[in-house]
Amino acid sequence: VQLVESGGGLVQPGGSLRLSCAASGFTFSSYTMSWYRQAPGKEREWVATITSVGRTTNYVDSVKGRFTISRDNAKNTVYLQMNNLKPEDTAVYYCKVMRAGLPYWGQGTQVTVSS
Repeated sequence: VQLVESGGGLVQPGGSLRLSCAASGFTFSSYTMSWYRQAPGKEREWVATITSVGRTTNYVDSVKGRFTISRDNAKNTVYLQMNNLKPEDTAVYYCKVMRAGLPYWGQGTQVTVSS
């Protein structure tokens, strides 16, 4: 299993970024995918989840209405569109898959929201 995140960067408050997570080594279309984030000095927190065919999505309250999780099963990729970014969204963002009862994580991509 390999998960590779990309798309992070420095953005001003109110700006947007789209994160991508390219997956390989498993049947991507069969698995629920999630995004998590970890801010400096804080525990990793769940951000959003999308089911295998994308029918159901869920979000932490703090990002509802601003972030959208989606997936392209033909490209084995899950996305996180982040709009109206706030300084408190600054964190390393990770994608995750649970497979055979074990969590697999990518290496993370840094998102910094600052003026």
